[in-house]
Amino acid sequence: MPTEVVDNPTENRFEIHVDGKLAGFADYRLLPTKVIFTHTEVLPEYEGQGLAGKLVGHALQVSADTGLRVVPACPYVAKYIERHPEFKELVDS
Repeated sequence: MPTEVVDNPTENRFEIHVDGKLAGFADYRLLPTKVIFTHTEVLPEYEGQGLAGKLVGHALQVSADTGLRVVPACPYVAKYIERHPEFKELVDS
């Protein structure tokens, strides 16, 4: 099952696609120096496949690569950062 994670700035979200179909998304608000992740969702038919982790991991890596600080307003993103200490330095207090 080929997956692809893309930034969709028109919708203010990162999306994960499986076989070309939308499987989930991570909504964000982009500010000049930081990104606020507000909500993460995987569609019911794609749950339990680790897609949320892949989606959020990619979104955080893009944030790191572009020098943005991260505000994990979404509980899933906050928990992901807790479990992946390599992203803790991105968190904006």
